[in-house]
Amino acid sequence: MQLCSFLAGGAAGTQLAGLRPAVVSGPGTLVDLTAFEVPPADLGALLSDELAGRLADLAANAPESARVRLDEVRLGAPVPRPSKIICIGLNYRDHAAETGQELPTKPTVFAKFPTALTGPYDPIVLPALSNSVDYEGELGVVIGRQARFVGEDEALSYVGGYLAFNDVSARDVQNWTSQWTLGKSFDTFAPVGPFLVTAADVPDPQDLEIETRVNGVTVQHSNTANMVFTVAALVSQLSAVMTLEPGDIIATGTPGGVGAAQNPPLFLHDGDIVEVEIERLGCLRNPVVAGPGVAGAGVAGTEVAGTEQQGSAS
Repeated sequence: MQLCSFLAGGAAGTQLAGLRPAVVSGPGTLVDLTAFEVPPADLGALLSDELAGRLADLAANAPESARVRLDEVRLGAPVPRPSKIICIGLNYRDHAAETGQELPTKPTVFAKFPTALTGPYDPIVLPALSNSVDYEGELGVVIGRQARFVGEDEALSYVGGYLAFNDVSARDVQNWTSQWTLGKSFDTFAPVGPFLVTAADVPDPQDLEIETRVNGVTVQHSNTANMVFTVAALVSQLSAVMTLEPGDIIATGTPGGVGAAQNPPLFLHDGDIVEVEIERLGCLRNPVVAGPGVAGAGVAGTEVAGTEQQGSAS
C-alpha cells in the first residue's frame, strides 16, 4: 500500500499546516483520509490501521467525495512531522572507498532536522552560505511502532514502510567542523517520497536497485544489498540507544558516485534537476533553484555529460 500527504490545488508541498494524509486507491487516484468521520490521529495510528487491514477497506469503500485525482494536487513529504531524522554515513562500501575512509565497525550516525523535509517534486533551494551543494540518493526507512532494545531478528517488524530520500549536503558547511549536521540541515535538504510504501509491499529491503540522476545522467547506481549495515541491523542498534517512535525516518546511507568525489566535483547549480529512483518506491524529481543572496541565479544547469558512474560495492 502507498501512503502520502498532499495539498489541494497544487500549492507548494512544504506548507505543513495544510497537508492531508491519503492512501493511493488506484492509478492516479487518492483517498483523502481527512474526509472520514474518524480519520487516523497520527502516522502511528495510520500505520496501525494499515497493519490491521482497515486502510484497505477504507480505500476500497470510500465515497466519491473522498476521492482525489493525483494530478490535481501537490504531494508533500509523506511523513511531514517525524520526531527524528537519523542519518547513516559511509554505509556503502564504494562510498567509503571514494572518500578514502575505512569501513566503519559501528554505524556512523548524524542528525538531519525535520525542517529540512520537502516534497518529492519541490525545489531544492541553494543557500547563500554554500557553493558546494551535493546530492545523496538513499533508502529511507520509516518506523511503524515504538522500538526500544529490539533484536536484529525482529527489527523489520518495527518498520512501517520505505521511501526514497535525498540527503542533500552542503559539503563546505559540512566540513566546517567534525560534526556534519549543520551542512545537512538547510531547509529543503531532505526531499522524500513520493509515497510511503508500506513494509508488506517491500519483501526484502536489502534487494532494491537505487539510482540518482542529475539532468538525466546517471551519477549513482547501486543496490541496497551493498550496505555495510542492513536495515535490520540499523533499527536494532539505534533502538539500543534511543526510543524510535512511529514516523521516525532512518536515512540508510548513500552509494558511491557523490558529486564531491568526482573529478572535477559535480555540485548542484540553479536550473539542475535531481532524481532519486528506488525500485518499488518511485522517483523523486526536484528542481534546483538559487535561494536569496546566491550569485548566478538563472545560470544554465550543470553539464554532467560523460560522468555516468556505476556503483561497484560488493
